[in-house]
Amino acid sequence: QLVESGGNSVQAGGSLRLSCSVSGDTFSLDRNCLAWFRQVQGKERERVASVNGGGVRYTIDRFTITKDNAENILYLQMKALKPEDTAVYYCAAREGRLCYNEEARYDYWGQGTQVTVS
Repeated sequence: QLVESGGNSVQAGGSLRLSCSVSGDTFSLDRNCLAWFRQVQGKERERVASVNGGGVRYTIDRFTITKDNAENILYLQMKALKPEDTAVYYCAAREGRLCYNEEARYDYWGQGTQVTVS
């Protein structure tokens, strides 16, 4: 189960940190892909950050992804936010080492958290 938190309304130029709590006894944060996607209404989900089972990170500009394996939490730090960053942000995980852009490849999703930049 994935549960996001931290979404909020912020002014352009501000920062925000999203959290994703990962629960499930059999899911390993070390060996599997974890990712953040975002979705603007009417558009497909877009991968904005991920960390794969080998620890290789991918992020778009201004975003940082980190994870706390001990607490089973995935973070997304966003800075210098722009109005175009406004979206619902989702945490996603897949049973596999590699990460992909396609949302269909992911096995677990959070409920999403709204980020609004004005």
